[in-house]
Amino acid sequence: MKFPKNLAAKLEIRKQNNALRKLAASNNLIDFSSNDYIGFSKNKAIFEETHQYLINANCIQNGATGSRLISGNHNVYQEAETYIANFHQAETALIFNSGYDANVGFFSSVPQKGDLILYDELCHASIRDGIQLSNAKSYKFKHNDFEDLEKKIVNFNGNSNDNFNENDSIIYIVTETVFSMDGDCPNMEELVAVSEKYNCCLVVDEAHALGVFGENGEGLVQMLGLQSKVFARIMTFGKGLGCHGAAIVGSHELKEYLVNFARSFIYTTGLSPHSVVTILVAYQHLKSEKQTIENFRKNIVHFNQEKNLLGLKPMFVRSKSAIQSAIIPGNQNVKSIAGQLQEKGFDVKAILSPTVPEGQERLRFCLHSYNSREEISEVLALLSTFVF
Repeated sequence: MKFPKNLAAKLEIRKQNNALRKLAASNNLIDFSSNDYIGFSKNKAIFEETHQYLINANCIQNGATGSRLISGNHNVYQEAETYIANFHQAETALIFNSGYDANVGFFSSVPQKGDLILYDELCHASIRDGIQLSNAKSYKFKHNDFEDLEKKIVNFNGNSNDNFNENDSIIYIVTETVFSMDGDCPNMEELVAVSEKYNCCLVVDEAHALGVFGENGEGLVQMLGLQSKVFARIMTFGKGLGCHGAAIVGSHELKEYLVNFARSFIYTTGLSPHSVVTILVAYQHLKSEKQTIENFRKNIVHFNQEKNLLGLKPMFVRSKSAIQSAIIPGNQNVKSIAGQLQEKGFDVKAILSPTVPEGQERLRFCLHSYNSREEISEVLALLSTFVF
């Protein structure tokens, strides 16, 4: 059977725009591209402790065997979710198979018809996809612009035929604590104030903050002591924890609701015991690896100092997180510079349009605890020679 012409045409457009995505092969380059911020994906102790836990529990099981509502809710789920809830100072936690599943499950099921979702314009695709499946109305607000957010709340309340107080309708405000492309953070205290002023439910994705912010890597919300002000937090494990899966932390009622109505939770096979134990052990290591986290934070400071010394600051998005993005407009241009850095041994990836808007193409540097100061200095020195 021939491949459909309309699909082939879309691929051809991507090729012409130099924007065709391809699966990259593994390499031995110096890592400035992965989300493994504190090196947990390669942590030998986590690997061995996970294995030993399964041996001690006599758990010889490669898969969950079914959805968690049928046969897949093995015992380690309860232990892991209890630990995660306590760690994040929340009533409960519910583990999903991925951050994508968690966001799609939450936003497709929780906001109801008559509710309103206001989301930051740079929110992740998984949030947007979940919102598209929702019956609630949704509008984006300008990135980290809470004056624009407040105007939209006031405008909606003023123009709506529904009386929110009488009909129990809810406004959900949605943001991330670290944005995946820019690496910047919102003013969470100001956002909480807006949320409380209008009695909104605040939903925060902490995917790129777990393991990065807070005394034990709890995330930005807890670092600021705002956990009681947030309706739901999405904690993703494929970044700072170096494993897989995600959890939504919140109230007992929220967990019960998601178990009953979040389709991406209900209609999928659960994670294997090995995957869930890895999550649990990785969380335990956050408290015991404070020096690793501290070294990681020092690398962020060093990166920012070096880019300033080399005169690179104007091309970078302002960020104090692990994600540092240098704006280099044009797919061909940014791919060329990324290729030159890779030829010199540094795995730095180009982010192309349409993943980011045209003109906002960039090199995305991801920093890690295991990057040396010398590696950071060298890759930035090379960048300066390629762009100046």
